[in-house]
Amino acid sequence: MLDKRTIFEIHRFKNQDWSQAEIARQLRIGRNTVKKYLDNPEKCIAPRKKRPSKLDPYLDLIDEFLAKDPQVKGPVVLQRLQALGFNGKRSIVGDYLKKKRGTRKNRQAFIRFESEPGEQMQVDWGHFGSLTYGESNRKLYALAVIESYSRLLYVAFTHSQKQEVLHRCLLDAFQFFGGTPREVVVDNMVTAVIERQGSLIRFNESFLDFLRPFCIVPKACNICSPYEKGKIERSIQYLRRNFWPLRTFSDLSDVQRQSIKWLEEVANVRVHQTTGQTPVERSSKITLKPLPFLLPDCRETAELLVHNDFAVRFDGNCYTTPPWTIGKRLTLKADQYQVMIYNQHKVVAVHERSFKRHQRIELPQHKELVKKLQKKLWQDRHIAAFASLGPAAREYLSALSRANQPIKKNVLRLLKLKDHYGTVSLLAVIEKALKHKAYGADYVENILYQEMTPQNRHQPVTLKDENLNQIRLIEPNLADYDSLVLKRRKKDDGFSD
Repeated sequence: MLDKRTIFEIHRFKNQDWSQAEIARQLRIGRNTVKKYLDNPEKCIAPRKKRPSKLDPYLDLIDEFLAKDPQVKGPVVLQRLQALGFNGKRSIVGDYLKKKRGTRKNRQAFIRFESEPGEQMQVDWGHFGSLTYGESNRKLYALAVIESYSRLLYVAFTHSQKQEVLHRCLLDAFQFFGGTPREVVVDNMVTAVIERQGSLIRFNESFLDFLRPFCIVPKACNICSPYEKGKIERSIQYLRRNFWPLRTFSDLSDVQRQSIKWLEEVANVRVHQTTGQTPVERSSKITLKPLPFLLPDCRETAELLVHNDFAVRFDGNCYTTPPWTIGKRLTLKADQYQVMIYNQHKVVAVHERSFKRHQRIELPQHKELVKKLQKKLWQDRHIAAFASLGPAAREYLSALSRANQPIKKNVLRLLKLKDHYGTVSLLAVIEKALKHKAYGADYVENILYQEMTPQNRHQPVTLKDENLNQIRLIEPNLADYDSLVLKRRKKDDGFSD
């Protein structure tokens, strides 16, 4: 089985009209293997695990040193690390510093490069402060994509730079342009480039897997060489100077809506200084590759547990699900507008996404289902028998419900404790548990075990019909009889007068 990088190369060579034999010779693999992965590119194994390095626990600390002094020397860093227990050599520290800083180059002149129509798009992120949602702040990013020949520009604003978000923004850009280029130029962001040594580049496998159906070849700029993607660098500067100033935004949708309007009315209809034409006019000469019929699903995806409050936790918030899903693991898929929750590929809940934090996003029908289930539960004969024990028992039932404890399971255990210790002992312990907010049969059983003596009770006759063995009678409340006796006495006293 091949890794995703080799699979990507197989499809790249095939898109260049290489024969299967030529691909096999170039990649040093069998012709049958080439055919198999052309027919089914999804056959892939997980990437090899990276060997741990002695330096791994100290990488964040080294990054802090570089933030304070970008020119800090290797021996100085080594001294600081050795004081914290690092026993590696100077070379490993020096290699990491070189990797972070990149290869130093003297300033030099460079030739402006122009692409053929539809040949290339350039991509880069820009950071644009943050947006406020209630008491929460969310960082704001913009992914800018430019078609190199026409300078036609697209911008997608997001609150994340995750892998799935990059893919979703690129897909939106391809749909905006109406097709795909032959190559895409990126910088060394980790969602595109995992590692590089000189001219050798190891691309992110998820990124390659996303590009493969579009037949796009990725190109990575050299480190510290922004001029290699100067068109997108200048576009982000233009976005900061021309779009961003003197604007206010209510939320992410508002930012995106205003940016699209700015692209349509300003950025893509202005006369570009380099080409002397508007990007829209120049884009008419472009012939892009058509999008595939089946587009990839680029939503953020997570497998999440449904908690006792019939909700899953995602991105700092709770999203409700039908109560029958409690205890199940469901699949959540989210873009910047919607959160959809699936149970085995079937949609069970759809929510509007909230970028506030610590919110509970609840659908009214989910709450109504919970009320119906609770009403049905309280009609159970075991729960009715436990509630008949008195006010303390009924209060404890309500407390179990508020604490999202499984009521029927706890009630069955509490009734067994009543049979073992007696009603008086059980109610005394329940009052103590209520006082200390100890909700659950485990707490009650522990207190009974420590403080009470079990009563010797003879087991009832066991009947053949198991349903008859499970019958519990509702116990009369003796306080009601006491009140009736007092009323009769007062009435009799009145007659004697």
